[in-house]
Amino acid sequence: MLSKTALHALHAVAQLAELPEGQFRGATSIAEEIGAPANYLGKLLQSLAQEGIVYSQKGIGGGFRLARKASSISLYDVVEPIDHISKWSGCFMGRKQCSPDSPCAMHVRWAKVRDEFFSMLKESSVADIAAGTPLPALMF
Repeated sequence: MLSKTALHALHAVAQLAELPEGQFRGATSIAEEIGAPANYLGKLLQSLAQEGIVYSQKGIGGGFRLARKASSISLYDVVEPIDHISKWSGCFMGRKQCSPDSPCAMHVRWAKVRDEFFSMLKESSVADIAAGTPLPALMF
């Protein structure tokens, strides 16, 4: 359901969550750890810096670190700027007018799946995945 880029971002921020406070880690070492191309990951982390998810510092001793506590960064915060999943709020069948009053054939089922997925991402934090905490199953 998520792009490979979004998954790389989640793995990278989970690595950053394990850093001692105030320390930085380079994109190359994170890329090696998670199996991502270094240049690609560096650009991805820079885009997350623009979103306020990570903080970057150039120079010796620089690199990336989380911009705030891992427990305050939801998975949705990381994934949305990359995959733009908020666009999934439209009609599954592509209709311009789809609502509970005028539903498409998939409206009720899609709304339930989408809303559960969004809830899971919003209620799960970077700290959860960094700690390896099993996340609650989706209830359908």
